[in-house]
Amino acid sequence: MIEISGLSRTFGGRAGQVEALRNIDLTVSDQEFVAIIGRSGCGKSTLLRLVAGLIPPTSGTVSVGGEQVKKPRRDIAMMFQRPALLPWRSVLDNVLLPVEIFGWKRAQHRARAQELLEIVGLTGFEKRLPHELSGGMQQRVSLCRALIQNPKVLLMDEPFSALDALTREELAVELQRIHLQLGTTILFVTHSIQEAVLLADRVAVLSARPGRIRKLVEVGIPRPRTFGHNAHLEEVAACSAELHELLLTNEHLPATTGAEATPAAK
Repeated sequence: MIEISGLSRTFGGRAGQVEALRNIDLTVSDQEFVAIIGRSGCGKSTLLRLVAGLIPPTSGTVSVGGEQVKKPRRDIAMMFQRPALLPWRSVLDNVLLPVEIFGWKRAQHRARAQELLEIVGLTGFEKRLPHELSGGMQQRVSLCRALIQNPKVLLMDEPFSALDALTREELAVELQRIHLQLGTTILFVTHSIQEAVLLADRVAVLSARPGRIRKLVEVGIPRPRTFGHNAHLEEVAACSAELHELLLTNEHLPATTGAEATPAAK
């Protein structure tokens, strides 16, 4: 579904050039969930913006569904750290915002919007305004807004980072359920090893700037997964420990490319 080949990005400014990403190679299969982790400033968010077509690469290519990404597309949706809901619009109207932007008929997507709100547990809140919702509920609305266009790919840039720990865990479990139900291909940036292990089929560990894929770690733990005690606690601990070691140790090893990784466990 997503093909990233030789992708690099350098930013220029008064202080000189900053190389954010270097030679990223990554293949994400249809309906796969891939998490991206790495230290602050390693280019995680830049990578998502490149896949979304929000900024051009310095070199290399990104393709989604066999078509090269050169600008924002309707089949690619992005969800950010904060929900960015329009405060004067109701929950339902916020979810339907992309429909209006794309010039689609609102009436034809209203039932889909209500279905998505039901999936995330917001039935009965259609007429509420954003300030009447908790932070977690606002992010659920933001997720529905991203999914209303039935994207092939959903890009998520630390969507739960601004929430309290309990709400964050709750939404991560909910996202796992929604992904299993809808089968959308997801690229998910997070600082949380716990989230990555809970949600992902594979975890791409980026090196310090310039970001390169240091290693792709398979998460071969049966679903559904939980944060608490479960039958696969040993596997969760082993995977988490490997990711911790990769993030905390100095990088003296060559990067591992997407082509060298084994297929994701399902």
